Amino acid sequence: MGTVVDAANKEANRGLADLNPTVVFVLGGPGSGKGTQCANIVQHFGFTHLSAGDLLRAEIKSGSENGTMISNMIKEGKIVPSEVTIKLLQQAMLESGNNKFLIDGFPRNEENRAAFEAVTKIEPSFVLFFDCSEEEMERRLLSRNQGREDDNIETIRKRFKVFLESSLPVIEYYNSKGKVRKIDAGRPVEEVYESVKAIFAPKNEKAD
Repeated sequence: MGTVVDAANKEANRGLADLNPTVVFVLGGPGSGKGTQCANIVQHFGFTHLSAGDLLRAEIKSGSENGTMISNMIKEGKIVPSEVTIKLLQQAMLESGNNKFLIDGFPRNEENRAAFEAVTKIEPSFVLFFDCSEEEMERRLLSRNQGREDDNIETIRKRFKVFLESSLPVIEYYNSKGKVRKIDAGRPVEEVYESVKAIFAPKNEKAD
């Protein structure tokens, strides 16, 4: 079993290496506006947006053996192993037919980060970090509460705490390599997008 997975991983890695992809990790707390801005980047700069959470949910929904295993782990409150999420990301990257990717909500922690680089042999071009105060994120999440059960005040504060404890070391690591582009995400959507555009546009012009 392991050897089949290893062989599949090797194959995926080879395929990805051939793409020589541009990978941007998108990080920010819940309610920092990542999703909205990712949609803008996709529309204007031709990136493919991959959300680790969405890929895991889709895999569970598919009813595959892998999906059942992921579902059971989540039910038991366990963290899905990095390799599983990375495999789903690799697959989605290869199937997309693109070579520019926004990877949203991943890596969630240092272990994810190290595993992604070790497995895919890809380092992100940079990390787009949506920096937003907890007060503002809380206000946004509560005002958008469209029946999402995870948008109540206790859960929201727990999610902030998890984000800070697990994701900040990732941001600090890439910051030490000069790879973090920090955006003040507490402003109106249009203003935030102007800052985002300034990061992507020069790169894009050179690529053309």
